[in-house]
Amino acid sequence: MFQPHKLPAALCGLFLSLSAHAGKLSIVIDDFGYRPVEENKVLQMPAAISVAVLPNATFARQMATKAHQSGHEVLIHLPMAPLSKQPLEKDTLTPEMSSAEIARIIHDAVGKVPYAVGLNNHMGSKMTSSLPGMQKVMQVLNQYNFYFLDSMTIGNSQSIPAAEGTHVKVLKRRVFLDDSQNDAAIREQFNRAVKLAQRDGYAIAIGHPHPNTVRVLQQMLPTLPADITLVRPSQLLNEPLHQGSGPTKPQPTPVPHFRAPGVCKASKPLPPVPQSRAVSLLAESIQQSPFIRNLTNLF
Repeated sequence: MFQPHKLPAALCGLFLSLSAHAGKLSIVIDDFGYRPVEENKVLQMPAAISVAVLPNATFARQMATKAHQSGHEVLIHLPMAPLSKQPLEKDTLTPEMSSAEIARIIHDAVGKVPYAVGLNNHMGSKMTSSLPGMQKVMQVLNQYNFYFLDSMTIGNSQSIPAAEGTHVKVLKRRVFLDDSQNDAAIREQFNRAVKLAQRDGYAIAIGHPHPNTVRVLQQMLPTLPADITLVRPSQLLNEPLHQGSGPTKPQPTPVPHFRAPGVCKASKPLPPVPQSRAVSLLAESIQQSPFIRNLTNLF
């Protein structure tokens, strides 16, 4: 029979079950290595906040090491050629580069950013939209067992097809937190990332160590909804990949053809069930249900 004193354990098991299905939110702060004052504030945030370090930044090695020691996941934030006409930073990857040159640049970046486990693109719309160029990148990353976080600076990025035939796993950014350097706009983007994680199971948001971004994160991270869990990008590698940076549209569920069964008629009136017996049967049914048995095994 159902025992009321076991209700707290059942509720606890239910809470654990719901937690297992919480939305996962990953936040990556790009452009690490130039602003140690703001970056140190990021490193005081929860360890699940990850950082992407520019290899040629003044404090690249120092901040990558400090991030790792603080428990944060480290990525290499590698410059890639944009479509816009602007001076390229040192060691910016371009589609025209040879495989050997790309390998040299990535090898140097690995040496400058210790403890990195992944790589994402700094700018890069021209590079990431080039299938031949990204294939060369993925072939090199395959040697380091890195994942690739696509910042999705362009909609037709070729990172996924380029990774075919390698062991490189690709993740995609869903939200930019601070395209606008305005506190209200950053909060709006943060809330958008939360809603996407709740709706789709997970979301990746990218921000930068600007004072406004750091301030908003300090304010909003402690107020995350109970059904949202902060995770590192590497904890999302086995999640189904969202295509593109915009919201995904749910696919319609086909409606099966259904034929109603015939009406079952009793040959004679059924005797009434006493109320005490009905309660007893309900309690026995609850106690024997797979859900309650699983909860009992947990405790």
